[in-house]
Amino acid sequence: MESRSVPPGPYRATKLWNEVTTSFRAGMPLRKHRQHFKKYGNCFTAGEAVDWLYDLLRNNNNFGPEVTRQQTLQLLRKFLKNHVIEDIKGRWGSENLDDNSQLFRFPANSPLKTLPRRHPELRKNSIENFSKDKDSIFKLRNLSRRTPKKHGLYFSQENTEKMNCEIVNEDQENSFGNREISQEDVEEVWRYIFLSHLQTILGVSSLEEVINPEQVVPQYVMHNMTSTSKHGIVLLQDKSDDLPHWVLSAMKCLANWPRSNDMNNPTYVGFERDVFRTIADYFLDLPEPLLTFEYYELFVNILGLLQPHLERVAIDALQLCCLLLPPPNRRKLQLLMRMISRMSQNVDMPQLHDAMGTRSLMIHTFSRCVLCCAEEVDLDELLAARLVSFLMDHHQEILQVPSYLQTAVEKHLDYLKKGHIKNPGEGLMVPLPTYSYCKQISAQEFDEQKVSTSQAALAELLENIIKNKSLPLKEKRKKLKQFQKEYPLIYQKRFPTTESEAALFGDKPTIKQPMLILRKPKFRSLRY
Repeated sequence: MESRSVPPGPYRATKLWNEVTTSFRAGMPLRKHRQHFKKYGNCFTAGEAVDWLYDLLRNNNNFGPEVTRQQTLQLLRKFLKNHVIEDIKGRWGSENLDDNSQLFRFPANSPLKTLPRRHPELRKNSIENFSKDKDSIFKLRNLSRRTPKKHGLYFSQENTEKMNCEIVNEDQENSFGNREISQEDVEEVWRYIFLSHLQTILGVSSLEEVINPEQVVPQYVMHNMTSTSKHGIVLLQDKSDDLPHWVLSAMKCLANWPRSNDMNNPTYVGFERDVFRTIADYFLDLPEPLLTFEYYELFVNILGLLQPHLERVAIDALQLCCLLLPPPNRRKLQLLMRMISRMSQNVDMPQLHDAMGTRSLMIHTFSRCVLCCAEEVDLDELLAARLVSFLMDHHQEILQVPSYLQTAVEKHLDYLKKGHIKNPGEGLMVPLPTYSYCKQISAQEFDEQKVSTSQAALAELLENIIKNKSLPLKEKRKKLKQFQKEYPLIYQKRFPTTESEAALFGDKPTIKQPMLILRKPKFRSLRY
């Protein structure tokens, strides 16, 4: 069954649940089965359901090939618990389902989960409130307290020029001298630049459905950007927020196995399993996941970008959003990702689990320590596993400091300090830094552009075939004939007459001259 990506927005996990349950109910093959000398129609075995759902999830853009058969079985158990399916006798409400020949069926009604209403505070403090009144950009600290306008963070050339003129008039009396920048101004610039770049990366007209600006804590972003070691790991001022020494030692031991710097550790059989269990217990006992409950919806939305053609966008978006984490959380995430990535690639690492490889074990163990909802969501395990798998593969780039963000903030602060003054000597105005964003177009415009772009590309392809001097004449004729068959209208536009086509090859007219007909002489018969 064809998969479709669930767009970003609030409660994306619930939307994904509804999509999967609907696809499963519509596509799961039903047939007759015999069990205990009885025949049952329109049902399926648990094993058949696992096979079909496993294939669906692995080929779905929202989940991907990282899904395991065990995770698929866990999801089917959630289906049984939530009455998406029931056993052949109509029983449901438990998670008593195994990968076997037990029979199940669909109930008469398979209720979808309803989307909860958004919290009124999220509506009140939406991203559009943050982008209001951008004509007075110097008063950034008051941006979140003004009357909202119905637009996103989009600067057109027209409103930028208007903003420049108004600012010059407003600051006419301060045209000689620098402005004083308060700490509050600095923090609002960080918030503003962060949201501007996030919106650009995601390519959306508004961030209203993605993040609340109040969730951007400038102090966290600033600390995560500026207080780092030479390896990019966050440094903490309060050491009590750091990982305990014994956890750090255990992580270092496994990350460098078997070349651990601390050779005082015992090396009995199964030692590495005990060390791993110690680390896992610590992270599993944390009061909330490393990405925090607050940012659950944000990271679930970014999960929708984990597709081959959007991988670069996903990396850039995750790189920014991981700066939102409290510094202790970001430091723990950095150290955890470095450890499990090294362990999964270490060919000398002993088998830590009897039934799982090292990489699968890392994902299975730490996924819910990284991403989890405060209220249990049925797809948490699948979503978290996919995110952790991606983080393992790209953690060095995702968890490094984006230097472009620091540069943008410094430039913005510099313009604020200069006050955008008018130079009396030259009569020139120092220009504002402008940001251009993608405008959303209508579906009709998109279809028109799609057709025109495709036709232009095909016309260019035809010209390349015609002008290719290295192509043998016979091969060129063959390709042109094939092009004419596939795209007759474009071909006819290029060669409206047979003469124009013949001129390309320097051919003579295609109509053959009539051959001379020689009259055979009549022979007289020799018979009389």
